[in-house]
Parts: sequence; C-alpha cells; structure tokens
Amino acid sequence: MSLLSIQNLSLSIYGLDILRDVTLSIAAGEIVAITGESGSGKSLTALAAMQLLPKGTQTKGRIMLGETDLTQQDEKTLCGIRGNDIGMVFQEPMTALNPVQTIGAQVAETIRIHDRSISRAAAEIRAAETLTRVGLPQDRFPLGRYPHELSGGQRQRVVIAMAIALRPRLLIADEPTTALDVTTQAQILDLLKHLARADGMGLMMITHDLAVVADMADRITVMREGEVVEEGETGHLLRHMNHSYTKMLFAASGHQVSLPEVAAQPPLLEVTNVSRDYRLPRTTLFSPAGHFRAVDDVSFTIHRGERLGLVGESGCGKSTLTRAVLGLEQVQSGTITLDGAPVFSGNAPNLAVRRKMQVVFQDPFGSFNPRHRVDRLVTEPFHLLPDPPAGADRTRAIDEALTAVGLTPADARKYIHEFSGGQRQRIAIARALIIRPELILFDEAVSALDVSVRAQILDLLAELCGTYDLTYLFISHDLSVVRTVTDRVLVMQSGKIVEEGPTGDTFDNPQHPYTRSLIDAAPVLPEMHAAE
Repeated sequence: MSLLSIQNLSLSIYGLDILRDVTLSIAAGEIVAITGESGSGKSLTALAAMQLLPKGTQTKGRIMLGETDLTQQDEKTLCGIRGNDIGMVFQEPMTALNPVQTIGAQVAETIRIHDRSISRAAAEIRAAETLTRVGLPQDRFPLGRYPHELSGGQRQRVVIAMAIALRPRLLIADEPTTALDVTTQAQILDLLKHLARADGMGLMMITHDLAVVADMADRITVMREGEVVEEGETGHLLRHMNHSYTKMLFAASGHQVSLPEVAAQPPLLEVTNVSRDYRLPRTTLFSPAGHFRAVDDVSFTIHRGERLGLVGESGCGKSTLTRAVLGLEQVQSGTITLDGAPVFSGNAPNLAVRRKMQVVFQDPFGSFNPRHRVDRLVTEPFHLLPDPPAGADRTRAIDEALTAVGLTPADARKYIHEFSGGQRQRIAIARALIIRPELILFDEAVSALDVSVRAQILDLLAELCGTYDLTYLFISHDLSVVRTVTDRVLVMQSGKIVEEGPTGDTFDNPQHPYTRSLIDAAPVLPEMHAAE
C-alpha cells in the first residue's frame, strides 16, 4: 500500500486550470523526484498534498495519506496532520525561519505545538537531539544561535530539523538545494536520503534539475504544464526516455555552449595582493577587537575579451572580492585597477572607473524596481554618464539593448512582473550592456533559473561574446555552468585563490584537493542516452 497516493488530481484557481489528472504515489522509505520547468505544477502538487492552497482553488480527485483522504478533512484535522505526519522543507531557508528566534526555540516550538503535554525543557532536549541528527551538534551549534549566525547550508539543516522533529511519515522538499554551493548541496542531499532510509519516511523531492536527483531518487515523475508526461524508475527512465520534453530536460541539464575564440590582448582588470578584513565584536569588555580576513592576499588579472570564472563554497570570499572590484568596499592592502586606473582613489571610489563596470545579479526580480517600466529600468546606468543620451538617441539605445538580448522594442513599455524569470534576466543583461561597459560581473546570474531557461541564457552569453567582445567575471557555485562559459577559472577557499588555470585543464586535472572536492560534489547526469 502507498504512503501517499495522488489520484487524478485536477486543480484550478479562479477557473484557470493549473493541474490536470495528476497521478503519482510514494511508498514508505521511497524517494520520488518531481521534475519540470518553472510553472509545470511541481510546487502546487506539493502544496496540494499539504492542503496549503491559495484562495479560489477548486480541486477534483483524491489525495490519500494512508487511509485518509486529505481533500475531505477540515482545517483543524489538517493542522494536526501537518508536522506530525507530513513535514515540508522550503527552498529559501532564511525566509522559512524567524530571524528574531533562536534555532533551538524554533525547533522546540514545532514540537510543543503538536504535543501540548510536553514541557519546555523536554522540548528543548528533543530539539537538541534533532539538530544533532541533522549535523548541528550542540558543542558547535548551541540552541541559542540565531539564523543569521549560520551559513546557508546550516540554515537549511535547521529547516530540515523542524520538518522531521516529529518523525513524519512523509517529507516534502521543495527545491531545497537550489541556492547552495556544490559541496553543501551534496551534504543536504545525502542528509535527506539518509533520513528517508533510516526512518522509513517517504520523500517527495521537487527539483528542476535532473542531475540533482539522478543518483538519489528511486523514481522520477516529469511534469509539464500541469500534467504528468512521463514517470518511471530512475535508471530506466533516464535510459529510455520516451517523451520529447523529458529528453529536452535531460539535454538542458548538461547544456554546453561554444564561446568564440579570443586573441591575446592586454590586461583590463588587475588585482594585486588584495586583502580585506572585517572587525569582530569584543569577547570581553577590555579585550581587543578581533579581525576576520575575508580576502587574503588575492592576485589575478583579466585580459580584454577574456571570460574568467570564480568558484568556491559559500563564505569563501567571492562576494567580498566582487564588492571590492566594483569599488563598493575599500580593501586594507593591495591594489585593484581597471585599464590602469585605480578603483579606489584615496578613501573614495573612483566613479570614472566604476562607470566602466556593470553587474548582473542572481535574483532578476529583486534587482529591479517593480514600479518602473522596462525602458526606465534598463537605462538606470545612464546616470553614470556625464552626457546621457536623450530623446530619439535614448529610445534607439533601449531598442538596441533589448533586441540584443532577444526581446523586442515593444517590451520597453511593460513592467517587470509581466515577464518570466528568464526574460527578467535578459532585461538585467540588457541593463548591463546599454552603456557598453568594459567589464561585466555575473554574480550567480543563472543559479535561480530552471535548466531550460538557463540553457537559453548561456546561449545568449555566447552569442553576445561574439557580438560585443564581452569581458566578464562569472561567479557561480555551478561548476557545469562555469565550465562552459569561461576560458579560465579561479578556485577560492577561505579567502585565498588556491588554484587557477584554463577552465578545461583545471576541471579535468585538478591539482588542489579542494578543487577535487568541489568537482566530486557536483551533481552529474549518468552517461545515458535518450531512447530514439
């Protein structure tokens, strides 16, 4: 008998059909991955299993948890089922946690809500045991820690602890590793797999990337536009893909692009012996303040037309180094120059240099003002120019930038919420290109996108390299992406560059143990071929 059985589930919101005849099942101890592009219905299927649906939702079909039809239960009964019988791990741990409550209090609260008879002290003991179980032992991570004091992977472990504190029969994990670096991602996947096997717990794993679940899922369900288009045992499905959509997802997960060749050119950005320290709080009233070195004696050069990658785990110093290159933070020692001019002049940023650089951020929606139209958004860099174009020249520049990234001039009059995630990132790239900067920094620019959209953006970058002779620094935790869009790569660990070289040589023959650990942790699709 299945632990969870979804039978012919159809779902509409205010009359708009979202899910159509979705059928799937999960047995105790089984890991089932639901995969598909954004908008395919993955998350709504999970929310339907939790009965956490938005207002205006109408459903048909059955959702059976053992012998209980969840669609027929009242809210009070469902509140007892959530947490006790079904746990959920969300994509972004920082938004799933209360920033003003300690991690111990949040896990203990989950326990006390469902067991009113347990004392506060007993709940804290169980919370400590659960946090230890997910890799947060009390000698290193006391219950009094707050979420902001933890890394992204550690926060995700806290969210998992809250979800499993009551030993639920079913755990739903909705894109739990998307924003994590490769080693942390591997640790979280191993943890979820271990918990499912050890507790006999069913695990519904929602992801857009087949490579993430190819080695952990027992079965894969592929969804497209609210329907299940293919389903089967993982190895068999990957060897004998029948649906064209599954084949497309498989191909997009390992998508490679061909960058145009670049001739040897003079240096553009030179970073020489740069170090950046942060002051730590005093441990006692009269003790001297300590310092944390985020960037430690880093040196590298980017030549004109070169595409350089920067990889490393969260907390290795990538973001601090990026801010220093952009002139947003002053370094304690060393120099950073762009085309021979210093990024910092005295104690102030050199604005004449800064206007020659642009950045594309990870979250394309959060980096735009939603109240402004696209034409205003993409022309924001014009304020850096001493004589920005106006009138017809401004319109022409907007049209050229939007056309270059695969959009149309008519898109200039729309608002950002009218576009998909991939289109928003195209607009972000158009904004970076519009003043023709000498250097662009891509900060995790494709990590939030599903695999097919990611492939489109990577193709766009390759095309723009040929058209605009781009020079860029590509910062990412996704090694497969860095491998295909860079000529050379830097590997950063604990503030230091531990390895650098041509991208292919570095990944094929890593010399430093840390580089090898990153490559070993990266999810890889097995060498299988779709059935013709």
